[in-house]
Amino acid sequence: MYKILKREELNPTVTRFVVEAPAVARKAEAGQFIILRVDEKGERIPLTIADFDRAAGTVTVIAQVVGGTTEKLNHVPEGGYIADFVGPLGKPSELTGLKKVAVIGGGVGCAIALPTAKKLHALGAEVHSIIGFRNKDLVILEEDFAACSDKLSVLTDDGSYGKKGLVTDELRSLIESGEKYDEVIAIGPVIMMKFVCKLTKEFGVKTVVSMNPIMVDGTGMCGGCRLLVGGQTKFACVDGPEFDGHQVDFDSAMRSGGKFRPHEKENREKVCNLFKKEVR
Repeated sequence: MYKILKREELNPTVTRFVVEAPAVARKAEAGQFIILRVDEKGERIPLTIADFDRAAGTVTVIAQVVGGTTEKLNHVPEGGYIADFVGPLGKPSELTGLKKVAVIGGGVGCAIALPTAKKLHALGAEVHSIIGFRNKDLVILEEDFAACSDKLSVLTDDGSYGKKGLVTDELRSLIESGEKYDEVIAIGPVIMMKFVCKLTKEFGVKTVVSMNPIMVDGTGMCGGCRLLVGGQTKFACVDGPEFDGHQVDFDSAMRSGGKFRPHEKENREKVCNLFKKEVR
């Protein structure tokens, strides 16, 4: 069992959990993930490691409520326990040698982008962070990004906070103003990453994306996380989760992910009924 030492609601559907997991914390690196089960009969879900403290033996994950398991996780109180917390899994981010990087986070993808921005900052790179949300109420981790970014741009689709527009609008503006990046790292909704990569390909800028498809075991056995990258089948859990964005077949990834949305909605409704909570 793994104790939740702290929980913090970042917005109505996104919560940050600090979990006591010393074995995971000892080896965790930016870009990796864990797989957890809330209880012994629960499903296994992957969550990216948002932060870790080796001395304290803690690992931080950030979860958005989208299905039954994340709904159930969101009801575990501070001081409560979850059954399994396995990791670190996946390959760490390859960040050494980068001098100037644009880190782009979309929505809850900012939780995955943050440890990358922090690691780059610690390595002495110049970090330009661009984070985008649908509206003001969904903005998360702004202060955390500000602490590790040389330049921070916050955007909302409706203009209710920060600049109005999409992350691609800001990235294009920065590149066209003369900013030259060794690499762009984009993490968020698949459709966002697709259009970031379309833009960076136009300018010839190397781009890395983090893919987070359905996973079961996290070891490449189930095949649920298969992707097409450069025309070849890859598994996000063992070959990634980070890939060359210009090689990823985003359209096939979106088709695969869409198959599970009705099941996620159904499972969440069942969990909400157990807790007598209205589905938003």
